[in-house]
Amino acid sequence: MKLKEIETPISTLSGIGPAKARLFANLGIYTIADLLGYYPKDWEDRTQRTPLSQFREKKVHTIAAITGHSWFGYGKMRTLKISIADSSGRGELVAFNRPFLEKTLPVGSIIAVTGQFSLRYNQIQSSSFEAEKIADSGSLQDWQDKRVPGSQVLPIYSLTAGLTNGQIRQAIKRALQEYGRGIEDELPAEVMERRGIMGKARAIAAMHQPRQLSDALEAKRSLIYEELYHFQLAIGGRALLHKGRLPELEPPEPQEASFGPEQEAAFLESLSPRQKMLLDTLPFQLTPGQKLCITDMNRDLDHCEESRCKVAVGQQPFTMARLVQGDVGSGKTLAAFFACLRIVDWGGQCALMAPTELLARQHAENAAKMLEPMAVRLAYLTGNIKAANRGPLLNALAAGSIDIVIGTHALFSKNVQYANLHLVIIDEQHRFGVLQRNAILEKGRQKIPEKEVYTVPSLLMLSATPIPRTLALTAFGDLDISIIKSMPTGRLPIKTYLTRMGNETNVYQFVWREIQAGHQAYFVYPLIEEMQEDSTEAMPAEATESGTGGSSGIKSAQDMYHYLSRQVYPGVPMAVIHSRTEEAEQHRILEEFRSGKIQILVATSVVEVGVDVANATCMVIEHADRFGMAALHQLRGRVGRGSLQSHCFLIYGNNLTDTGKERMRVLRETTDGFVIAEEDLKLRGPGEVSGIQQSGYLTLGLADPIRDKELLELARKDAFQYLEDRSKTKKQGPSP
Repeated sequence: MKLKEIETPISTLSGIGPAKARLFANLGIYTIADLLGYYPKDWEDRTQRTPLSQFREKKVHTIAAITGHSWFGYGKMRTLKISIADSSGRGELVAFNRPFLEKTLPVGSIIAVTGQFSLRYNQIQSSSFEAEKIADSGSLQDWQDKRVPGSQVLPIYSLTAGLTNGQIRQAIKRALQEYGRGIEDELPAEVMERRGIMGKARAIAAMHQPRQLSDALEAKRSLIYEELYHFQLAIGGRALLHKGRLPELEPPEPQEASFGPEQEAAFLESLSPRQKMLLDTLPFQLTPGQKLCITDMNRDLDHCEESRCKVAVGQQPFTMARLVQGDVGSGKTLAAFFACLRIVDWGGQCALMAPTELLARQHAENAAKMLEPMAVRLAYLTGNIKAANRGPLLNALAAGSIDIVIGTHALFSKNVQYANLHLVIIDEQHRFGVLQRNAILEKGRQKIPEKEVYTVPSLLMLSATPIPRTLALTAFGDLDISIIKSMPTGRLPIKTYLTRMGNETNVYQFVWREIQAGHQAYFVYPLIEEMQEDSTEAMPAEATESGTGGSSGIKSAQDMYHYLSRQVYPGVPMAVIHSRTEEAEQHRILEEFRSGKIQILVATSVVEVGVDVANATCMVIEHADRFGMAALHQLRGRVGRGSLQSHCFLIYGNNLTDTGKERMRVLRETTDGFVIAEEDLKLRGPGEVSGIQQSGYLTLGLADPIRDKELLELARKDAFQYLEDRSKTKKQGPSP
């Protein structure tokens, strides 16, 4: 029987009644499978002794002699203090609420003691300890090399109120006795032998009852490999279902450096009529990265169309599932427009979804300028579209009179219907959850006539927050990945400066000189209004490391707009914008900023995406320690959009932690979003990196993609090999 199949309630185990079962339920443990799969978070190795002299380094586990008893306090507060000595020094056990230890641990006896010690009142003391008498008297020297009671490896579990480690250990001991031996392996035998993987029953036992620490670590490695193998098996299976082939074993490396005549010819040959028209009208050259990306998308989309036409009864037609990664300003959206034109040339519809109205509007305006001259019918749809205009728009969309619709979450609203949706593009993909992505894909679900099969639109996800390699193998392991590394010609690297709070005047003076030169600037703040936590627009989990805590003393966009406009830059055209600003007002302000009528834009993180002004040369982010690395990098990308030298100032608080300092250092030293993403992953781990938790993909338990990188790559290779072999067997049919 496999572990997950042991659905017997834990209440069947002796010693677990209804009350205790409710406590286990608080830990998500209801069945024997849940209990045996509740692995320790750590182990305490009591087979290795740690003397009192090393109390600062680790938990003490030593053999000691009791040298005396004393008492302090009065009445019910009277407390026993036990003086002990081992071969390295002396200490004290403070026995709160344990007066009985006076008799069970008499003076002169030899004990095995384990506890967390600290220096208090010039004495090495512990009030949280375990002690067991092993001899009534004797010399410590006699016990130097002997194995003593309590010398074992103890599993340490995450607890809930009312449950102790001892109670969990006892319950697991009973479960192992009754069910442990019959647990089946869940990996192919040849894989287990090749990779040195423990059998499942043995691994579970070694996790909970290891004889030595090395047994527990070997078991953990085996279970991590098994978890990653099944994870990659699911990823590969999804890719086979939708694409008819497995993804690459490793994320691709950018190929722009090797772009030559052969790649140029392939790009030009792949273009559809409207794509050629757009290429001819562009006032600039596409970068090699954009051309490679467009070539890959065209190949996928051609395969999609062919698959729709030729799919056999009961087979799943091919659909594109591609992630386009590119740094801020690398031209991902333009590449997406090329993909849209190919769909339009076939008579299909496209939907481009952005996380904010600001970004969606910018995409719609850019699309109108570029694509409407090619007879492409465009529409803009958000939740704020008035009812009078909304009805005709939805009717046109359902009738197929709109080729490309650009908008926000409104694109998958209940009353939105599409005539022939072939391609869904999701910009800033990390801001959407998997349910939202599925909702809009379902809008294009269609039954292929007489084929008894349904098809869904192709999916193109855009990310200006590059995905680190380890996460590309896990959270996005079933997607094809295109990387646009090169930036448009003529752009200069943005210079980044770190400024401690209190030195803002120097920054303001620098910005003043840029304003005098006719350039523009952004000032960004984490709050809309002072002393209102609910107005925080950028407060990632890692921001708590800044040590600022709360909104007290935190500058806000609204207050700083008044301060800057009246006292620092009087007479300079200035405006403030944030999420509470009405959409029409946002649009007016941004248009005036783009045209140069407004020289300084004070804002919250609402300008993180969707604002592109080549004349803006300064980005000032105050309380930068309250923003995540990805947000800071995105905000910095609002400048440097043209040929002018641009500058970014990160003003941070005085209580910055070491981790916060490291984040600031990385941002100062590089503008490469891929490097920043890797460092962000190292500092915070995969579960906290922007967009991963809500992606719907990364649901690992014991495994950690960073720590277990080598096992991840082995598991992916083995799982894909298994799927490939199985696919070949199916194609060949049964043996004669």
